[in-house]
Amino acid sequence: MKKTAKRYYRKRVDLFRLIDKIKLWPSRSGTLHGIRAIEKSGDTALVTTHCGKTFFANNSRNSRAARWLRNKWFHKVCGTCAVPQWKLEKYNATHFRRHFGSDLRGEKQEG
Repeated sequence: MKKTAKRYYRKRVDLFRLIDKIKLWPSRSGTLHGIRAIEKSGDTALVTTHCGKTFFANNSRNSRAARWLRNKWFHKVCGTCAVPQWKLEKYNATHFRRHFGSDLRGEKQEG
């Protein structure tokens, strides 16, 4: 099997940028869900998971979900969302550093 390449992202990125890239959400019970869609409106977003759950999330760097994603804290993977094994391996190979890695800006900004 091919070894997954390491990915580095900045530690203090906005939650919405991180969710757009990783497409995973840790629930409060510790279950890791796959994200189907994100509808942003200002500093809040309506997040829809693959298992059909919808909820609002605030854009924060210090939120519980942002910390849990950066530290890879979860107890189990949602069976209904069926997160593929390759995505979990890719997530496991992701590292968050303070002064190194992509800041997930997406498009190149002018100015």
